[in-house]
Amino acid sequence: MSKNPLTLIMDTNKFNGTNYNDWLRNLRIVLNFENQGYVLDKPLPTALPEGSSQEERVTLDDVPSIMLCMKEVYAVPDRHIRYVVIKEFLGTKMAKRSSVQSHGVKMLSLVKKLEDLKVGFDNDTYIDMILQSLPPSYDPFIINYNMNGLEKSIHELIHMLVQYEATTHKSTPAVLVAEASTSKAKGKRQEGRMLKKEEGKGKGYRGHC
Repeated sequence: MSKNPLTLIMDTNKFNGTNYNDWLRNLRIVLNFENQGYVLDKPLPTALPEGSSQEERVTLDDVPSIMLCMKEVYAVPDRHIRYVVIKEFLGTKMAKRSSVQSHGVKMLSLVKKLEDLKVGFDNDTYIDMILQSLPPSYDPFIINYNMNGLEKSIHELIHMLVQYEATTHKSTPAVLVAEASTSKAKGKRQEGRMLKKEEGKGKGYRGHC
């Protein structure tokens, strides 16, 4: 029997006393892959099939009490988790010089957490919050999006933002080059004028022997 490839999740995210909610979610993912997720929710059988080892029988007796004890001691109330995630989502702003794609991925992951927590935001609300997290340089995009009454999914919005970023970045260097060339030309003209003035002063000077 091949090993469940998802067990790596449990190997890299072991229970440490402070991550019960994440640990339990990862455990469900692994068990559901093996179609055994029911063991966490349904009552365990009162007896194991014949031929079961003593170790399996002891485990059967211990599992319910262990899971209940862990939940009582380590579980973080969903209410608090929801508060923390909403606070992070509302407070996240796109950092300077960061890509809109990485920012979008982060916001998307927070949306997924909020959906898992059954926070009652609709798609338009999520879209508005993501747009509000963008810097002023994206104001033209936001105005165009709202004025045209576009209705997109979050994935589609992020794709549009990535395209917008690529377009604006392509046009920026040309503007900078043009400005730099203009500045250099002005500098050369001013330098030429200064040299002419100095030459004129030299010609007008009359020394006495």
